[in-house]
Amino acid sequence: MNTLSIRAFIPPLTRRAVPLRATTRSYAVQTAGGPTAEIFSQQHKWMQKERAARDVETSRSVDYLRDEVASRLCERILDINRHFPHVLDLGANACNIAHQLTLPSEQAPDAGPRGSRIGKLTAADSSAALLHRDADLPFNKEINIERQVLPASEALPYDANTFDAVLSSLSMHWINDLPGVLAQVNNMLKPDSPFIGVMMGGDSLFELRTSLQLAELDRRGGVSTHTSPLADVRDVGGLLQKAGFNLLTVDVDDIVVDFPDVFALMKDLQAMGESNAVISREKGAIQRDVLLAAEGIYRALHGNEDGSLPATFRLIYMIGWKQSSNQAKPLERGTGMFSIKDYLEKNGCDK
Repeated sequence: MNTLSIRAFIPPLTRRAVPLRATTRSYAVQTAGGPTAEIFSQQHKWMQKERAARDVETSRSVDYLRDEVASRLCERILDINRHFPHVLDLGANACNIAHQLTLPSEQAPDAGPRGSRIGKLTAADSSAALLHRDADLPFNKEINIERQVLPASEALPYDANTFDAVLSSLSMHWINDLPGVLAQVNNMLKPDSPFIGVMMGGDSLFELRTSLQLAELDRRGGVSTHTSPLADVRDVGGLLQKAGFNLLTVDVDDIVVDFPDVFALMKDLQAMGESNAVISREKGAIQRDVLLAAEGIYRALHGNEDGSLPATFRLIYMIGWKQSSNQAKPLERGTGMFSIKDYLEKNGCDK
């Protein structure tokens, strides 16, 4: 019996020659100033600040930290003996720096307001509600201030050589691309102009961090992200230098605030708009049993004798100057005409 093969009905394969054409390959590149790794959710942080600013009285009642830090920052401005025609307050929050500039220095109360050498202050922040929260207060009439809402906190819409000084108080610890923002600040400064900033860093709120971690480890057998990572003081100098700043000064200051309990501390942080905004944070509220355990651990490890709980805010102050041809520069090594060793030995300081 003959079998019929199906191959007889299948047409033979034909090869078609496709001419080669020159093609261009395109690559995805990162936008200038864009973060390499996004740690903080800028959208969530904006929502926190907007929500906090809507409750005006509560928001003003927790400005004690921002006002104190802004006051200390303004004292550093007085150390620079020059006039600043146009100054930028980057991440102005509720214009705390502007308010403090209208007040006299505690060290020289008869010398007039601290902002007497500032011609115009531009206050910029991404949260319109927080930026305009105190726009109707009397201090606005005592200083030439302009408020600008930033469309994005990490892409600054200012031209090069625009400002005679840039200030920033308690806002840069939420920046993802800190080196990129510092480079933009350097670009918008005029030559031989200073950047003076302060940010939370290091071991800020270490009491709350350790208490929450130990409580979660005990109650849940693991640790979640409830507090934000912060820059270390050892890194700030390198970041300023990488951004092109000269004549760097970096120092650390601690402010300790006492609270009746851990719940009062967390309530104030929320009212400030300083709650956790890490992208990898655990969604939802902290479990009640974890909070109760954290309260007991906080008191056992860090509590004061009077029953209050201390909260440490570590502040990193930084000053950097934009490079200029007429800027003072240190002498090269080996060019000294005088031995410091001989001087110390001569004056009996050889030990």
